[in-house]
Amino acid sequence: MTTPEFIFSVMAADGGARRGLITLPRGEIRTPAFMPVGTGGTVKSMYMDQVRSLGSDVILGNTYHLMLRPGAERVARLGGLHRFIGWPHPILTDSGGFQVMSLAALRKITEKGVTFQSHIDGSRHEMSPERSIEIQGLLGSDIQMQLDECVALPAERDAIESAMEMSLRWAERCKTTFGDQPGRAMFGIVQGGDVPALRERSALALKDMDLKGYAIGGLAVGEPQEVMLDMLDVTCPLLPADRPRYLMGVGTPDDIIRSVARGIDMFDCVMPTRAGRHGLAYTRRGKVNLRNARHAEDTRPLDERSDCPAARDYSRAYLHHLVRSNEVLGGMLLSWSNLAYYQSLMAGIRDAIEGGRFADFMAETQEGWARGDIAPV
Repeated sequence: MTTPEFIFSVMAADGGARRGLITLPRGEIRTPAFMPVGTGGTVKSMYMDQVRSLGSDVILGNTYHLMLRPGAERVARLGGLHRFIGWPHPILTDSGGFQVMSLAALRKITEKGVTFQSHIDGSRHEMSPERSIEIQGLLGSDIQMQLDECVALPAERDAIESAMEMSLRWAERCKTTFGDQPGRAMFGIVQGGDVPALRERSALALKDMDLKGYAIGGLAVGEPQEVMLDMLDVTCPLLPADRPRYLMGVGTPDDIIRSVARGIDMFDCVMPTRAGRHGLAYTRRGKVNLRNARHAEDTRPLDERSDCPAARDYSRAYLHHLVRSNEVLGGMLLSWSNLAYYQSLMAGIRDAIEGGRFADFMAETQEGWARGDIAPV
């Protein structure tokens, strides 16, 4: 059942882990949720009906890439991003800030915003907080992110603090520009690098803005996993318990399950599809590198218990052949299998939280990864 409003409900909790539901006009998002990344209007190597059938309630679109190609105004003229890509369900768009920092050439950051050159053709563009929200509105996304300044770690404290303070000022401007849009939401982004005091300041200031959701950014950008988890331990307890918490750009299955334990509700990452295109599979037995010669005559599937045909019905020998031959089908099958595993993991997490057995589920899952893939006897 959907409503004309954005509603988040916590339905069960087990320790720090939460089982929830986001309700939007375009559908429901079961949390904890993993959002496949549809960078330029496509989840790479996947059909949209496949993405949906795996259990995806929401996908992510990238403001930076879509504003450069095909252009936000063009997408709006064509009926919005949902119609353009054939996905009538919820879409979250990021602000474009991370890609500007990581991809664009000759970028210049001022209080006004960011001026940068496109990595595609060198054309010059300006991205202010107001323009980021305008672009996301033209795309028609259901959940929109504030523009922020993301600093790669490690970094000096002064640089981290400056970016965090800038991001807070930009959050206020994004909130004003977004205004009141029934059925849609704008999330703020907690910054502060690996400095607990800065994370605390950012979280409390954003909480005072009374936003519909809160993301945690600037992690999984070069720091060890322990640092990321430490920052979640600092940040999550400070955020409103009745609002969704989104850890941006994360991550591996182990990152996800450990972050759920600390109260995170939403995730996105290119890892399952990117790894698939490079011959790496994620399974309940851990990672399997199909490029390795040991798979050349292995008739077993990746996972005989999987509901996904790509993992269940094709031999490792065939997948190895496709990967080593650089056949497109290899990347397609492994992307399909990886996304299926990620969504199966999320479904297992949700069921475990609801059943009050999340700690046991986490231990059993991690034990399966540690045991690893068993070669045929």
